[in-house]
Amino acid sequence: MIFRVAVYAFVRRIPRSHVVTYGQVAALLGRPRSARAVGGAMRRCPDDVPWHRVVNAQGGISRRRHEGSMLTQRIRLEHEGVRLRRGRVPLSRYRWEPSTRRKMTSQRRWSRPADAVPREHRPAARR
Repeated sequence: MIFRVAVYAFVRRIPRSHVVTYGQVAALLGRPRSARAVGGAMRRCPDDVPWHRVVNAQGGISRRRHEGSMLTQRIRLEHEGVRLRRGRVPLSRYRWEPSTRRKMTSQRRWSRPADAVPREHRPAARR
């Protein structure tokens, strides 16, 4: 599965009035050091993904090229009942922790080089 598709699937699961951080998404998808890749995926997300529910590690709205989208994120969060304090979401109150700690990578990993797969897990060669 392509990483950004896994990101979108995860973000679609976030309930209203809750948020997650970029790093939290990356860690739960099995790539704990890929918070920036999550941000890159969210920059190009489809319309049906609730992008406004993903915030930075401090609970803040990350800077963007267009300030209007930062304001839009704040308005959408407040509309869902998330109260911001000094421009930040109190993560202790609104952070979503999925009930299952199962990583979403169990179905299929995103593309990786064939030599990264241990030899015993590779399909047998046909003759």
